[in-house]
Amino acid sequence: MSAAIAGGESSIQVDAGGRAHARISPLVALLAAILLVLILPPTLFLIHTSVHTMRPDGSFGPFTLQYYAQLFTSPYFAVSLRNTVVYAIGSAVLAIMLGLAQALIVERTNAPLRSSAVLLAILSLGIPHVLYVVAWLLLLGRTGPVNALIEHISGAAGELPAFDVYSLWGMILIEGIGFVPLTFLLMAAVLRATDSSFEEAALMSGAGPLATFRAITLRMGLPGLLALLLLVVIRGFESFEVPALVGLAGNVSVLTSDIYQSSHNSSTPNYGESGAYSVCLLGLVVLLLIWHHWLLRRARRFQTITGKGYRPRILDLGRGRFAATALLLAIFALVTALPVGMLVFASLQPFYEGLTADSLRRFTLDNYATILAPGSFRDSVLNTLMLGASTATVVVPLMALCAWLAARRRPGAWLLDQIATAPLIFPAIVMSVAFLQVFVNLPVPLYGTLLSVVIASTVRFLPYGMRYAYAGVLQIHEDLEDAARTAGAGAGYVFVRVVLPLISAALASCWLFVFLLAAQNVALPLMLVGPGTEIMAVNLFDLWQNGQVTELAAMGVLWVALMLVVSACFHFTARRYGLRF
Repeated sequence: MSAAIAGGESSIQVDAGGRAHARISPLVALLAAILLVLILPPTLFLIHTSVHTMRPDGSFGPFTLQYYAQLFTSPYFAVSLRNTVVYAIGSAVLAIMLGLAQALIVERTNAPLRSSAVLLAILSLGIPHVLYVVAWLLLLGRTGPVNALIEHISGAAGELPAFDVYSLWGMILIEGIGFVPLTFLLMAAVLRATDSSFEEAALMSGAGPLATFRAITLRMGLPGLLALLLLVVIRGFESFEVPALVGLAGNVSVLTSDIYQSSHNSSTPNYGESGAYSVCLLGLVVLLLIWHHWLLRRARRFQTITGKGYRPRILDLGRGRFAATALLLAIFALVTALPVGMLVFASLQPFYEGLTADSLRRFTLDNYATILAPGSFRDSVLNTLMLGASTATVVVPLMALCAWLAARRRPGAWLLDQIATAPLIFPAIVMSVAFLQVFVNLPVPLYGTLLSVVIASTVRFLPYGMRYAYAGVLQIHEDLEDAARTAGAGAGYVFVRVVLPLISAALASCWLFVFLLAAQNVALPLMLVGPGTEIMAVNLFDLWQNGQVTELAAMGVLWVALMLVVSACFHFTARRYGLRF
């Protein structure tokens, strides 16, 4: 005779012989199988490609380790790895410094206009990163206003620019500034959850605001700060737009640009080499994520919110509050106003030759007329909207069900959380290479279709859907579900009629967030799109590669305007239901 023991994250059955085995519910098993079908094939194909030769007809040849041998014996790999480490850490440090300063002002001071900083940061999420990089290249390029101003002040104009943006330091500067909205939003959440009574005690003891921030605030938020630093370093490791647009032009290679070049060579793509590069980058990201997880688990030692004693307060800076507001405005100008303003200026030029007195007298709307004419822009907008909407519509309900099962500790449901989070280890360019191999080798002709990009994007953004939905489910007390079950409702009825309405705010924000991410990503769809399925981010990338600067700027301005509307909806939807980011 057997007895069932339910508890923890799984259900255990003990048979007559005393042997215990885990029992997984059929629904959990089905969902786990669906997730594995989405995630395992690209992983296996990526590894398989890196250890097999490729025949001329595209089929796999014999097993080999030559790609790894060539990789580790090549001096270029060591250079790329070193550049990747310096680039990721440098951009992360710059982003943390600016984002932390912004978060401290917004969450801990009485600076005027501080409440607008969150909205502006959310709106900046609507700017595709590839467009952001292009804007900074126009600002910092040889004919850009920054170099022109430096030469005017110094009085020395040479053949070489005063600041060479096509360098490792230029890459760090652009990527670091681009990460500021993300670091601000995440660091603001850390500071928002920290009891400020310790800071008040320091101020009452005679410490100044800066000394208090350094000795109290930063130390209490150290685990969150280190975790955020590590997260941004990981993002730097997998970054693609800056290495592709800035690094390749300046002959500065990093791992992601090496992967792109080896697998995107129009004459002889070397998928084995790109697979080996991808596996190495994948291993580095896995190690960093393990360290990130370790930091989060040790964060309990720094908890300060204990119930009735938690009192978030604002520090009075006196006259210094106006200087704090000036710093907020300077960061906004650096992160958003200058890049967008440069794009608007370039979009009104018949041809781009920098910011000069003559250029101010030849404004034209011809570029907008060209872009708005029937053709690629309209098609790419439609494809991009379909991509974002389809991805979000698949991710959100699937992850809502998985999150509910995992949060309520259904038998074996912890597997769903682990599997759905697994795509975090894939940099976007690595996942693009992996899905390229999957779709090329499938008997069904998916490669080059919009459906292939939707499938890859769905896998890419599963972790974001899982985290949003999981947080929403945790806010619902189980008594509400128990009451419905007592009244005779089944599990399906409880989920559809009780759980989903209560987490609808979190799911709506999740849908908009996944939509934004899928719409502006360029590294993932770059190798998967084909004729007739172009999307906006890839079109912008191609226009820059072809030197069509003014058309790119006009297309970018129109797209930014559309995405700003979507980002504003994201922000106000969250505010309406009391969610803060």
